[in-house]
Amino acid sequence: MTSALLRLALRGALREVRYVRPVPPRRATGLVEAVYRQVERDFGMLAPPVALHSPAPEVLAASWALLRESLVATGVTGRADRERVATAVSLANECSYCAEVHGQALTTLGAGEVTFELDRWVRGAGPPPALPAGGLAELIAVAVTFHYLNRMVTVFLGRSPLPDRVPASARGPARAVLGRVMRLVPARAGAATGLLPAAPPPADLAWAGTGPLAEAFAAAAAAVDAAAARSVPSPVRELVADTLSTWDGVMPGPGRSWAGPLAATVPGPHRAAARLALLTALAPAQVDAAVVDGFGDRDLIELTAWASLAAARVLGARLTPVSREETA
Repeated sequence: MTSALLRLALRGALREVRYVRPVPPRRATGLVEAVYRQVERDFGMLAPPVALHSPAPEVLAASWALLRESLVATGVTGRADRERVATAVSLANECSYCAEVHGQALTTLGAGEVTFELDRWVRGAGPPPALPAGGLAELIAVAVTFHYLNRMVTVFLGRSPLPDRVPASARGPARAVLGRVMRLVPARAGAATGLLPAAPPPADLAWAGTGPLAEAFAAAAAAVDAAAARSVPSPVRELVADTLSTWDGVMPGPGRSWAGPLAATVPGPHRAAARLALLTALAPAQVDAAVVDGFGDRDLIELTAWASLAAARVLGARLTPVSREETA
């Protein structure tokens, strides 16, 4: 399969997104068109994990800003180390789709400079690796991005980036081509920040420091929060925030019976939204058609994006040396 054919296949994979209808590339206008153009230019393909956000244009731009400025943009850490973090987080979250994509990118690039200690740190089992100034913020940013994207991918996509119609005999070579199609050379930092209004950095993102990375994360967080103000009832936001404040970082289970009693603490009309938000944040594999039934495309993306990013922000804060000392 050639690179061009694989790109076409991945564009066709947008039809395999569950529960919502992404904007087709030929029909994209305005902010959606601008994001799609940057994704194909800087990532090498219109990645379905980004494009699935397109029913909510501002959230689409936020998801791309997180991914571009953490994984793709030029920084003090190498792309291989960032791909290793992306892969390790995806494996920890049992997101086989993202693990396959970024594991293949890592195979293409090579091992990187930090390996075992980086993997331990991402799993919360060791201290952060020794890095140049600003390097830790870059790797925390990748971890936050993939804690976020893993949840969205688990809810809306299947287990593999390759469409089901790719035969088993071609999947190995197609994965190798996928690694080559991805644009694995650094891109200029900051391009995604122009897609969203600037915003002051929230306290929990202080680890990002200053500069394009911090600006992108602050703007993305503000965009997702603004979307949630439209689509997520305030009792649901309060419930999820309270639940995450005492969360140990481990996905509950098996099953989803734990979510019902928590959702029952909010007023009746909001319980479906509470259940969906809790499951997305804490156990996205438990979201199915029954859980999302009744939500429009934009509301569904905005609610799940907010819940996913809320969980990712909590997990990212725990990777900083300060937060480790405070919880020791």
